[in-house]
Amino acid sequence: MSASFHTGTPAHPDPLDPVNKGGPKQPSKQPSLADADRRVLASLIPYLWDFRWRVALAIGFLVMAKVANIGVPLVMKQIVDSLDQSSAVIAVPFMLLIAYGLLRLSSTLFAELRDIVFVKVTQRAMRNIALKVFRHLHALSLRFHLERQTGGVTRDIERGTRGISTLLSYMLFSVIPIILEITMVTVLLAIKFDWTFVVITLCAIAFYIGTTIAITEWRTQHRRQMNDMDSKANTKAIDSLLNYETVKYFGNEEFEAGRYDKNLQKYEVAATKSETSLGMLNAAQSIIIATAVTLLMWRASEGIVTHKLTLGDLVMVNALLIQLYIPLNFLGAMYREIRQALTDMEKMFRLLGENKEIQDAVDARPLKLNGAAIRFENVNFGYDPKRQILHDVSFDVPAGKTVAVVGSSGAGKSTLSRLMFRFYDVGAGSDIGSSSGSGSGKNSGMPSGRILIDGQDIRDVTQSSVRANLGIVPQDTVLFNDTIRYNIAYGRPGASDADIQDAARRAHVLEFIERLPDGWESMVGERGLKLSGGEKQRVAIARTLLKNPAIMIFDEATSALDSATEKAIQAELREIAKDRTTLVIAHRLSTIIDADQILVLDQGHIVERGTFRELLAQNNRFAQMWRLQQQEEVQKAKAAVQLDDLPDAVLV
Repeated sequence: MSASFHTGTPAHPDPLDPVNKGGPKQPSKQPSLADADRRVLASLIPYLWDFRWRVALAIGFLVMAKVANIGVPLVMKQIVDSLDQSSAVIAVPFMLLIAYGLLRLSSTLFAELRDIVFVKVTQRAMRNIALKVFRHLHALSLRFHLERQTGGVTRDIERGTRGISTLLSYMLFSVIPIILEITMVTVLLAIKFDWTFVVITLCAIAFYIGTTIAITEWRTQHRRQMNDMDSKANTKAIDSLLNYETVKYFGNEEFEAGRYDKNLQKYEVAATKSETSLGMLNAAQSIIIATAVTLLMWRASEGIVTHKLTLGDLVMVNALLIQLYIPLNFLGAMYREIRQALTDMEKMFRLLGENKEIQDAVDARPLKLNGAAIRFENVNFGYDPKRQILHDVSFDVPAGKTVAVVGSSGAGKSTLSRLMFRFYDVGAGSDIGSSSGSGSGKNSGMPSGRILIDGQDIRDVTQSSVRANLGIVPQDTVLFNDTIRYNIAYGRPGASDADIQDAARRAHVLEFIERLPDGWESMVGERGLKLSGGEKQRVAIARTLLKNPAIMIFDEATSALDSATEKAIQAELREIAKDRTTLVIAHRLSTIIDADQILVLDQGHIVERGTFRELLAQNNRFAQMWRLQQQEEVQKAKAAVQLDDLPDAVLV
């Protein structure tokens, strides 16, 4: 078992389930093993077809290598027979020895040429398929990525791409050569010797292959269990290490070790059974080969005694059998590896079968902006059929204006930004609320409604054009494990150093960067954990400022900042929002005083809307939230005053 912790199998609905489309799982019939294998091989063929001439040339070299290999025992027979004759002329065995050496060289040379020609085919297929899967994973919906576990998806890609190399290597360089050699040896035995040689050879091969496949199939279940336990153990380890601080906070190191060890114990049991069954397989193979070789040598020896065969025939039969049975010794390993490669590749290709859920329409066109006005029309939405989040939400964000959304946690504020980015579609998904019998129509709970930008339904335009014109500073900032420069420049790859520094200055993070020992090349760590919450948020703001989109979304953009920095950045954000369409999701009401309109969300319903002064005048939900926050500020101020009044000795 690998000691490294890779990233592993999704906890999403089984990726081996062909009807799993990222939404609700539907019952289906599991495909047979043969159907699955055929589907994998069919999926692989297009990647090989681009290099069909290389494949044909490699097969040609393979055939020539096997012809040379079979020629070696034939020449050996002639050499032995020539040396066995007392009147032999020295030139005859000398020429045969040269031929023998050339055939030996040709066998190796053509095999190496085959490898040289075919290696590009294998590596390019691995690269193209891995890239296609990677792109497809980025094209899948947020639903898929929220439900999968970090440890398994890349584990499936890793095994799948490795499986391509294994499958092609064994199929082309082991299975086909064995079949070719068996055919050639059988024909040669039929021509040179009587039928008993052919029958013994074919029966031995049939018993050998049948026994190997039967035992290997039995072993496969243990192998699958080993892989499952391997993935689960790695997933547990990755999840635990990603949450290192949480584990330390609660002192649960032993608890995590126990969870990890449970899967290791199951892996140990499965691995022990697998290795034990391998010993049984090797023993059975040895018995069959030894029996067949003994019988054939007995028949050859009998032929020599009766003068029907020569000593050279005995040597040739022995050499042919050695050449034939040596690769057959690895048939069990080959079959197991091919079966495992097919299984691993199927898991990877099943990832390609995952429905993207959010896809561009067939006639989708790029978004055309004319001011970037936003409109939500009667939007009903929920992530789960049993829980609706938004109820008939309608509002406008006029071009160049700022609209703020406030409300308690879970009210659906952040859902608005996810819908804007088309992480989900309002008119697609599960039938939210359909089981509740809530009736039909716009309030029935069905995902419905429209989101428009400048009058264009975002489902009718390309996703890339929508996202290119949106910029967001999220509440939970996640950074790449790279340098600060890389993370800020990610907002606009290819931006100049001057633009990057200007974005950092406007986000009030430039001075902090310049104070760091490594400056712009400082690594931020996994998910940006080397930076404080406020530092991460300022980097995120700089990244969005560098993108310079037409529409800005601030989702609690300054929640992790101290009061002084927040005021400075709020002033900068207000300047940025001027003449730019802006949607602000806010918790601190003092940050949205200048908003052109404020929406109050409560359990997915818009319960109030208006300007800051209008909402205070209504003396309703918003006014109550404002008073509560003001009381909190007053209490903080009192606490600060009391702290200032304490004697210096106490403070020290």
